Amino acid sequence: MIENTKMRKKLFIKTWGCQMNVYDSARMADVLAPLGYDRTEEQSQADLIILNTCHIREKASVKLFSELGRLRDVQKARAEEGVKVTIAVAGCVAQAAGEEIATRAPYVSMIIGPQAYHRLPEMLVRAAASDGCVLDTDFPADSKFDSLPQEQDNQKGVSAFLAVQEGCDRFCSYCVVPYTRGLEYSRPMAAIVEEARVLVEGGAKEITLLGQNVNAYHDESGAGLAAVIEKLAAMEGLLRIRYTTSHPLDMDEALIAAHRDVPKLMPFLHLPVQSGSDKILAAMNRKHTADDYRRVVEQLKLAQPKLALSSDFIVGFPGETEEDFEATMQIVRDVTYAQAFSFKYSRRAGTPAAVMTSQVQEDVKQERLVRLQALLRQQQTDFNKACVGQTMSVLVENESRVKGHMFGRSPYMQAVRLKGDASMIGTEQTATITRGDPNSLMG
Repeated sequence: MIENTKMRKKLFIKTWGCQMNVYDSARMADVLAPLGYDRTEEQSQADLIILNTCHIREKASVKLFSELGRLRDVQKARAEEGVKVTIAVAGCVAQAAGEEIATRAPYVSMIIGPQAYHRLPEMLVRAAASDGCVLDTDFPADSKFDSLPQEQDNQKGVSAFLAVQEGCDRFCSYCVVPYTRGLEYSRPMAAIVEEARVLVEGGAKEITLLGQNVNAYHDESGAGLAAVIEKLAAMEGLLRIRYTTSHPLDMDEALIAAHRDVPKLMPFLHLPVQSGSDKILAAMNRKHTADDYRRVVEQLKLAQPKLALSSDFIVGFPGETEEDFEATMQIVRDVTYAQAFSFKYSRRAGTPAAVMTSQVQEDVKQERLVRLQALLRQQQTDFNKACVGQTMSVLVENESRVKGHMFGRSPYMQAVRLKGDASMIGTEQTATITRGDPNSLMG
C-alpha cells in the first residue's frame, strides 16, 4: 500500500442500474485501493474513470456513447493540464458491446466484463503498455470472488450489500443477464459469512443479500438461501437482513418459513412477476403462470402476515393485447404492492424476444405504461398513508437535509424522516408515523 497521500491517485466510478452494480463498484474500489487509488465524487479530478454499466434499461448503449463523448472532453481538458486520464467501461454493456465500444470510442483504455473486474490491476499495467484498448470480457473458470481483497469501500455506512449469487439459468426471452453475467454461481457459505462479519465489524447494521436470481442460491452441501439468512441472523450487531432479486419458482418452503421464523429478515420482498397474462408469461419463458405467482404470494403472506411486496412489470411485450394488459392490471389489483418498477418493453440484441414478430407499437406501450403506473402509484400512496398512526422501527442511516431531522428506512424500505440528531445513526428507533406521502413517511 502506498502511504504517501501526495502519491495517491483519484478514482471516479459512475454506477448505473441495479444494486449488484453498486456492490461491484465498491469492490472495484477495493481492488484498486492497494494500487494507490482513492475514490472521489469529482469526475474532473479523477485519474481513472470507470463507467460501471447496466444493460437492463432502455437504450443503454446510446446512453453509454453519449456519456463517453462527454468524458472525452474531460480527458482532453485534463491532458492540457498535463494529467493523463484513463477511461474504462465495465459491467453488462461492456460485456455485450465490448468490440463496438473499442471501435467507436478508441480513447477508452479498458473494457471489463462483470466477471473480470478482479483483474483490474493487471489490466491497468497492460493498458499503460498499449496504444489501444485492453478488453477482458471472458467468463473465467475461477470465481472473481476468490480473488477479491477484503472489503474496504463497501463496509462504510449503516446498510451494506453482499453478493451471494450471480448469473441466471432461467433464460427469460427478454433478458441479457445469462449472456452478460453468465450462468448461476453460488458463493461458498463460509465466504459469505466471513464477508458479513467484516461488514458488521465495519459498522453495517443491515445487509442486503444480492443475486441476479438470489433465491436460487445453494452451496456445495445443497444449503439454500434460508440457511444463509439463519447464519447471518445469529450475528450480534446485525439488525436487519434483506435479499433481492428473486424468482417465484425458486421461493422454496425453507425460505418462506424464514419469513415467519427469522425476526431479522425484513417483511418486505421484491418478487418480480413481469406480466399477469399466462400467454405473455409463456412467451417470456418465465415458466410460471399468473396463478402460480398468486399461490406463492399466498404462502408467503400466510407465513408472514405483515409482508409487503415489490415487483417488476414489463408493458408491451411482443404479442401483448389489451386483454393481456388487463390481466396484468388485474394481478396488480389482486396482490397489491407497496412499491414497484414498471417499464416499456425494449429490444435487447441477442435475446429471443428481439426477433419476435408482433412487436407492440410505441404509442400503445406508452399509453399502457401510464395506466399501470397510475395504479401502482396509487397503491404505494395508499400503503404509505395506511402507515400513519402505526409504530414501527426505523433504522437511522444519516442526517436529513432538513435541520434537526434524521433519515432512515422502515422495515418496508420506505424513506422515513424523523426528529433527532447524529447520535441516532446506526440505531433502530421506534417511531410513530405522523404523515404518509407518496414516496416517504414522517415520524
